[in-house]
Amino acid sequence: MNSQTSLFQISSFDFKINHLLVIGILVLAFSVSFLIRAQPAEYGFELNEFDPFFNFRATEYIVENGFSEYFEWNDDKSWYPHGRDVSATSQVMLHSTAAITYQIFGGDMPLYDFTILFPAIIGSLTVVVIFALVRLFAGTTAGLFASLLFAVSLPIIIRGSLGWFKSEPLGIFYGILGLYLFLSAINSKNKKISTLKIIFGGIILGFGMSSWGGDQFFIIPLGLFILALPFVRKDHKFLLWSIPLFVIIFILISSMFERPGPSFAYSLGGLSLVISTLFLLSSMFIQKISKDKDKIRNSLFLLLAILVIGSFLVIISDESNLLPLPKFRYLNAVNPFLTSVDPLVDSVAEHATPTIAQSYVFHSIYLIFAGLGAWFILSKKSFQSKITIKSDMKIFALIMGMTGVYVSSSFIRLEVFASISLIILASIALSILTKEIFKINTSKKKSFSIKVSFVLLIFTLFMIPLFYPTNSNWINTVDIPATILTGATNHPPSNDWLDALEWIKLNTPEDSVIASWWDYGYWIQTLAERATLSDNSTLETPIIQNIARMLLSTPNEGWKMLQDMNADYVVVFVAGERFDAKYDNEQVSYLGHGGDESKAIWFIRIAELPEQKYFEFNSGVFNNYFWNETLLGKMIPFSTITYYNTELQKESQTYQPGFLPLSMKDIKYSDSKNDPLWLVYASPSFYDEKPGSMTGVFVYEINQNYVPMEPTT
Repeated sequence: MNSQTSLFQISSFDFKINHLLVIGILVLAFSVSFLIRAQPAEYGFELNEFDPFFNFRATEYIVENGFSEYFEWNDDKSWYPHGRDVSATSQVMLHSTAAITYQIFGGDMPLYDFTILFPAIIGSLTVVVIFALVRLFAGTTAGLFASLLFAVSLPIIIRGSLGWFKSEPLGIFYGILGLYLFLSAINSKNKKISTLKIIFGGIILGFGMSSWGGDQFFIIPLGLFILALPFVRKDHKFLLWSIPLFVIIFILISSMFERPGPSFAYSLGGLSLVISTLFLLSSMFIQKISKDKDKIRNSLFLLLAILVIGSFLVIISDESNLLPLPKFRYLNAVNPFLTSVDPLVDSVAEHATPTIAQSYVFHSIYLIFAGLGAWFILSKKSFQSKITIKSDMKIFALIMGMTGVYVSSSFIRLEVFASISLIILASIALSILTKEIFKINTSKKKSFSIKVSFVLLIFTLFMIPLFYPTNSNWINTVDIPATILTGATNHPPSNDWLDALEWIKLNTPEDSVIASWWDYGYWIQTLAERATLSDNSTLETPIIQNIARMLLSTPNEGWKMLQDMNADYVVVFVAGERFDAKYDNEQVSYLGHGGDESKAIWFIRIAELPEQKYFEFNSGVFNNYFWNETLLGKMIPFSTITYYNTELQKESQTYQPGFLPLSMKDIKYSDSKNDPLWLVYASPSFYDEKPGSMTGVFVYEINQNYVPMEPTT
């Protein structure tokens, strides 16, 4: 049966077998993507990481109180006692989209469960959107390849798996959909449809900006593409109104939201689009009044002048603060050579700069075919497959490829843009290669062998990263439990954090204020329903610094600081490993597996304190001062009993280079009358004596009646 055979007709649309094939492949891509993203469910159906807990609570607020209340909401559980203006400091469209879709599709499902599924579903649905986008460049075959490549792309799946109710999945969905509508509009022959697509493209891309700040990346290829349009398009009358209309709508919609806000119109991002559009209009005017031989030259002179003047203005703005500059992470994306001097920024793992090895693991085979795709686009060779890519689409694909790879070199989290860019180019290459191979006309036997070999080769190349290496391939990399089940450590899942938060919720007054490191703020606010001094929004660096100084102060000074903060409880988290061996009949443990005992190095740097004060000389081992003279050291219910070198199998009572500290349980604060605070809860794993991984969440109540004793001299 021929692929063009008609199956049935709906109105004027003739549904054929090839349409059925397209739908089947898209369903396959969606299913594969969702199954990979859903792997964390086997460990427990929970939100993942930290931000999703706040996003769930904000979405819940809309569902229960409505949008008008949401835009007036000052969250009193966040950054006590100041609170947080939620709509001004959040991804409003993430909360709004989730709330609206829940009310439409949620049924009787609990909202918590819906927000767990939301990123996996939205991320998987994006395979359809990228199919539509790439189809514009190089046809249906390329679009189908793009959908399959997107379905298994490691950086994209990592930041869009089950429970990842954060900005990226929805931001990428809106961003690619906005790009598709815009590019489809300027390639449509129906001007009425073009107008509608231009309008909706600007609106959707504006929604993307309010869903995820990372969508500002799309401004870079858009701006460069608009600069290139006068050189590759002849329909200047159409561009004269369509491009300004799109840019105006996009900037207006983005500015309507409190974040990015009205300042976006005159920020570097907004101005770059405005300047690109002004160049487009000016260039078309110059070409209209210039002689044929001078048109391109005069436009290039104008472009060069704009680039020189623009660079000069950026330098002046940087020195005089003339224009509002983006936050460091956005500037760093544009200029990966910028170096952060903020330890709070450096302490966040997703802000790390990816190494060449990491980038290869993320993209591997995509890099090869993306290179081929770029070569095919630039090549003047005529292919038998007769794939015709319009000049403007070639330019956009190349711009997207270069800018995506460039921007992703700054932060690991931005590797998603490298993936999108490489997928576009690789899909074009695979489409051309496939059509070229299947048009080979030799003897039937030889032709069949070549085609089968090609299919097997492509299949094998793309299967390798999915299944190899055995323990760190693209599939099982996301086969990990939710962060709240591990405390962001590499330990097996446990209910320590869930039990501790439930205990706080049921056993502390509702108006209690909890002090902890900022990592745990959203968990405490959402699951324990208590106010915290800081949280993962990191809005107030001085407050986080003050908490770090409190933890590293002497017990008396730390208690006074907690009084000034009006805190009622302090939560600390410890992770380590228990051994079968005993020391003086006490079980031996080793700390340093990702709890506060490991994060303390960042506490010190963020508090701007001297590291040598807390560590043994030239080592990462805490000294006696840390354990005996700081509030954090006293709150960690372990004490060092000996030092051991595993290679030499030797023990030492004092620290020596190469020796690791071994500890035993030692609750130092248990007297509710005489201690500055006392332990009121320790999570179940602390009491377990089975050898292996150990985590402990400890809740201390602050003794409001404590009288600090002056140190004796």
